[in-house]
Amino acid sequence: MPTVAVGRDRLNEALGRNYTTEEFEELCFQFGIELDDVTTEKAIKMKEKHLGEEEEAKEGAASGISQALRIFNGIDANIPEYKVSDSIDESSSMLEIHVKKETSQIRPFVVCAVLRGITFDEVKYKSFMDLQDRLHQNICRQRTLVAIGTHDLDTIEGPFTYEALPPQQIKFVPLKQTKEFAANDMMEVYRSDQKLKKFLHIIEDSPVFPVIYDRNRTVLSLPPIINGAHSAITLKTRNVFIECTATDLTRANVVLNTMVTMFSKYCENKFEVEPVRVIYDDDGKSCCYPDLSLYQMEVPLSYITSIVGVELEANEVADLLKKMQLQAELKDNDTFDVSIPPTRSDILHPCDVAEDVAIAYGYDSIPKVIPSCSLSPFVLNEFSHLLTMEIAMAGFSQVENWALCSHEENFTKLNRKGDKRTAVTIENPRTVDSQEMRASLMSGMLKCIGHQKDHPKPIKIFEVGDVVLLDDSKDVGARNQRHCAALYCGANSGFELIHGLVDRIMEVTRKPFKNQEKIDHYIKASDEPQFLSGRQADIIYKGKKIGTFGIVHPAVLKTFDIPDPCSYVEVNLESLL
Repeated sequence: MPTVAVGRDRLNEALGRNYTTEEFEELCFQFGIELDDVTTEKAIKMKEKHLGEEEEAKEGAASGISQALRIFNGIDANIPEYKVSDSIDESSSMLEIHVKKETSQIRPFVVCAVLRGITFDEVKYKSFMDLQDRLHQNICRQRTLVAIGTHDLDTIEGPFTYEALPPQQIKFVPLKQTKEFAANDMMEVYRSDQKLKKFLHIIEDSPVFPVIYDRNRTVLSLPPIINGAHSAITLKTRNVFIECTATDLTRANVVLNTMVTMFSKYCENKFEVEPVRVIYDDDGKSCCYPDLSLYQMEVPLSYITSIVGVELEANEVADLLKKMQLQAELKDNDTFDVSIPPTRSDILHPCDVAEDVAIAYGYDSIPKVIPSCSLSPFVLNEFSHLLTMEIAMAGFSQVENWALCSHEENFTKLNRKGDKRTAVTIENPRTVDSQEMRASLMSGMLKCIGHQKDHPKPIKIFEVGDVVLLDDSKDVGARNQRHCAALYCGANSGFELIHGLVDRIMEVTRKPFKNQEKIDHYIKASDEPQFLSGRQADIIYKGKKIGTFGIVHPAVLKTFDIPDPCSYVEVNLESLL
């Protein structure tokens, strides 16, 4: 869950009263967010430096949060109506950006908008910059999906072009620099830059780099790395040109809408945004951005009340949704036509509308009700629970380990090679220990033993939990798989105990041992690098491998600082159902 920092005094000023920490924490709870901490700007900077970030003071979310809370508290009666300007100055026409077909090789999409007559002061300026950083970190996925560029429109001239060229052909003065660089040379310079070096990998191996020019061939930006110095935003900027290049058009629209809705309130014509026409040169298609139209969703009143668990009248539901910045009109006796503004890109399904009603009504005001119908447990969970009891009765103690781990723990420390087809990689890990989702339970079990190596021997532990594996057949590209693992650590290897536990697991799940292929289960010699050669076996059930057990390789034990021999088994429980 992303955390944003806001200035307490500015937020209190916007809300019209001074909240104590306890009062503001209660308000956050009512609104469905959480107050993480009350700290100083200096402490925030220190924390961010510890995480390797070098950012300005965080004032960015105050505007959006204060506006939402003012509506929630009833201070502002009307929800802002954002609109795209339908009148262009008589002496000019709509700005255009032409997209060259070569951009399809690297970042094929771009969306743009203009904020006219904006008034910056120091706080608003920092807020504007901070919003970009926050979006880059979260929905933009560290600029891999979307990269935002903001420019002083009065220093450049349209129409613009979005191109993709060999890096040696792109030359400009980057932001905060005074010297002109070719793009390939600039990449080398920024390898030592703490903030920008983490974005270089996005384009550095491409034969062409994306670049945006104005009509005079002035470089606006080299997305997703850095903007040009020529069009840099300053406190004197009055007209802002925003461009978002992307590999995901939907996210680009969400990011652009977030930028313009957050700061159009500071424009001369409040909540009004000037559009930009994007023209694709390869097929001549064009589209105007941003799209600030309301999204309509039909949601039955009966559906909302069934989800919330409270009988509410139609007018009550409409009032509650208004507190959450949603307009709702009753089409007939049971169905609402809900208008979703561009600020609420999180509303994707009628259940999200019902959730907003519950938040506005107050979770703590919803009466507790015992369901009248009987509930059946999920089969896999019930099976896992029963097996947990059996293994515990065999003398093993249950442990629970983190689902996130480092790449080394997933592969290198287990004598395994990462094939990039197994483990799910975290795109923006905060620490080295959270680079990947665990592909097996083994590293967590061995870490547990390593931290408890002074405990009296033998140590017998087990875990029943999910691993996460890449799977192209799933819409999210990955799937969870329930595993069971057990480990014995003592003066001897304990191989016979682990073997006996395997037999017990198969016995209680009514999978008796038969040394016939594809009938019940049998074991055969395996050759897994994490186990000692000749002292390991695969568990075969109905012709398929469902697990492996054996004596852990001494080299693996050494990487986890375990001085005693260990035996280990891991089984895919889902294959036993």
